[in-house]
Amino acid sequence: MPVRRDLREQTLDALAFVDAVEGLVRLDDVTAAMEQSLAPFGIESFIVTGLPTRRQPFEELVMASRWPAEFFMLYIENDYAHIDPLWRRSVQSRLPFEWDADAYRTNPDPRVVEMARHAAQVGMRRGLLVPIHGPHGEEGCVSTAAADLDLTAREKASIHLISLYGFERMRSLRGPLPEKRAMLTAREREVLTWAAQGKSASQISETLSISKRTVDEHTQTAARKLGAANRTQAVAIALRDHIIDP
Repeated sequence: MPVRRDLREQTLDALAFVDAVEGLVRLDDVTAAMEQSLAPFGIESFIVTGLPTRRQPFEELVMASRWPAEFFMLYIENDYAHIDPLWRRSVQSRLPFEWDADAYRTNPDPRVVEMARHAAQVGMRRGLLVPIHGPHGEEGCVSTAAADLDLTAREKASIHLISLYGFERMRSLRGPLPEKRAMLTAREREVLTWAAQGKSASQISETLSISKRTVDEHTQTAARKLGAANRTQAVAIALRDHIIDP
């Protein structure tokens, strides 16, 4: 556990980070500066990320991670991002909030219980999550963690400040986060799934008991949403992005 400095030193560290971050030109440097500035508060790990969507791989949205490597890989492999209650709560909250892995031991979703157990095992038992909101709604968050964390109101305010400035600087260096992918309707996904299996529009029409014209309309709409030039490209994009199964 890092040695925690007194409140005045922590506040000065937070303000020093704000002054310094604008002059940093590499994501790694901003990440290292955040790590150094958050450590005096007892924070041992953190992640800076956009909020995951149903059809978007979590790893595409991560700008910086100081999570334990084994937990980060496990989180991705098990697709925990799409069941993690913290992300849903982040969308609903404009203010930083504390979380405790032990609170999810009785969650009705066994995958949430499993995820919380893994987090606690690597020392991510408690934390503070800072939601990042912009003019158009939620944009991302900075989630911090430690084996134990007991923060005062002033300390939370300092972490909030560091997180806001760190997120904005990382985003400006990285460029815009990937746009949320267009959601296809169930019928559009169904049409592309059959197309991926090599069926023609006429065959899909017979299988789904709809007209060939309707099949073509669904295909064209799906292609437009996916930014594809034709049916073949739409299928390729849908498979690549796991919108449909092979």
